Amino acid sequence: MQKNVEPASQLKGELIIPPDKSIAHRAAMFSSISDHTCLISNFPSARDPRSTLSCMHQLGVPMTVEQDKVEIIGVGRDGLKAPSSPLDCGNSGTTYRLLTGILAGAGISAELIGDASLSRRTMKRIIEPLRKMGAALSARDDAFPPVKIEKSMPLIPIRYELPVASAQVKSCVLLAGLFGEDRTEVIERIPSRDHTEKMLGLEVKQRGDKRHIYASLKDEVPSQSMRIPGDFSSAAFWLVAGCIHTDAELTLRGVGINPSRTALLDILKRMGADIRLIDERSEGKEPVADIQVQTTNLIPTEVFATEIPNAIDELPILAVAMACADGKSAIRNASELRHKETDRISAISKILRDAGVDIQEFEDGLEIQGEPGRSFSRFECTSEDDHRIAMAAAVAGLCSDGDCIIDQAEAAAVSYPDFWSDIERVR
Repeated sequence: MQKNVEPASQLKGELIIPPDKSIAHRAAMFSSISDHTCLISNFPSARDPRSTLSCMHQLGVPMTVEQDKVEIIGVGRDGLKAPSSPLDCGNSGTTYRLLTGILAGAGISAELIGDASLSRRTMKRIIEPLRKMGAALSARDDAFPPVKIEKSMPLIPIRYELPVASAQVKSCVLLAGLFGEDRTEVIERIPSRDHTEKMLGLEVKQRGDKRHIYASLKDEVPSQSMRIPGDFSSAAFWLVAGCIHTDAELTLRGVGINPSRTALLDILKRMGADIRLIDERSEGKEPVADIQVQTTNLIPTEVFATEIPNAIDELPILAVAMACADGKSAIRNASELRHKETDRISAISKILRDAGVDIQEFEDGLEIQGEPGRSFSRFECTSEDDHRIAMAAAVAGLCSDGDCIIDQAEAAAVSYPDFWSDIERVR
């Protein structure tokens, strides 16, 4: 699908942000291995979390799905069934990595596959610790999907220090550890999003500058009945659009503001953004608020290494914001961006360069010369089948001096099915 994005004379109004994919994936998986009947409301219609539901159903988990309401009858940790065909995770790296941990821990023989994009993403970071736990895994070139799991003896608990900050790797190892008689310990130097340990109620200890998280068979899997809050990563596109457009005033309803996810909020405020949280409240174990944002003159900044893990998904749209700041900004220590749905450093660099931005690309990030009040030059691009690149390009297009064309624009539906209609709602 090709989209022609016209410049917007203004951006004003209210938006209901789509439900949080990260939380929805976990709610579906954790409900499935619990001993509870769980009612989940505001479940996303996006393709990724629906892939998780499909995989859990294929593993023998009874469920009823009616639009955004999902009832899951948990089968416990010993109730999953070996699937009769490969588990298709679609484009979802979260489904792939977390489910691999669960299946390895449960000793279920299975093959996990994905689409062309997911099949190019390395799984080595989960294969290595799972093998240390005794899991029998094979993969294409020993790193890429499809990954095959062979039924094995109960896994060996391990003490594992994450070599890089990654919520998916952390969660994979902890979920495998849930099936062990003795405790598995995961150690992280730089905190990553904490939905897994929060939703499972796992023990967490802070020792010096490191977090230690523990999981074993002794940890009960609590009920996951909850309402899924709005996705901060989806809200990020409107936060930036509201800051950089010359006539913007937006209110985003029901957005999750878990501190392990909102580094972008801190970065934008450091740049001088006029962003306000109102009606702060809780949904399940997650903090939620409405967010108001309006046109702001941004100042440049550099992203700290400690902020990268909790802003990794928002860095492409942050680059668009930096292009509109009054001076030079930088994102470094973010080489992980090259291993997402596409090489996001290269993809956003090309779009912004074609839009008239002075941008320098490094192996681990970007340096961007911003201009306050910038009107981007008209550009044509492809999303490279990456939802975050499609939406970042669209935000730039709304603040451009001519119609911008985005190929493979349908990629936005991976996380934000109503994105294109929401643009028309507030333009």
